Amino acid sequence: QNYILLRGKNNFIIMNAYPYNPGHLMVAPYRHLASLEELTDEEMFEHFDLVRKCTGIITEAYKPGGFNIGINLGRTAGAGIEGHVHTHIVPRWNGDTNYITVVSEVRVVPQALSATYAELKAVLDGSKS
Repeated sequence: QNYILLRGKNNFIIMNAYPYNPGHLMVAPYRHLASLEELTDEEMFEHFDLVRKCTGIITEAYKPGGFNIGINLGRTAGAGIEGHVHTHIVPRWNGDTNYITVVSEVRVVPQALSATYAELKAVLDGSKS
């Protein structure tokens, strides 16, 4: 229902409700923090370990050609959730952009979030090989 794939001790992996591509995930700490400097070492290490886990899960499920991984800090930088550090993991494929994203600022994602969630969760749980 909330598309949380994994809950860690200090952070969690969640699907983006408005993905740029199928498999677009985010890693966020449970604590609401506005900057990276506010993360404890334990939170930071787990956060980036989960980012690494996300690339593995997405790679196994979708075989992308690459990734965009980014953190938007502050409204000016494009943070959709201002005041809450989170990292985006966006799988990319050759030719995955087209005119509609440029002209209309609309994203066309060819898979329902529930189907993407089921595929990624199966990989995470080890039931997909």
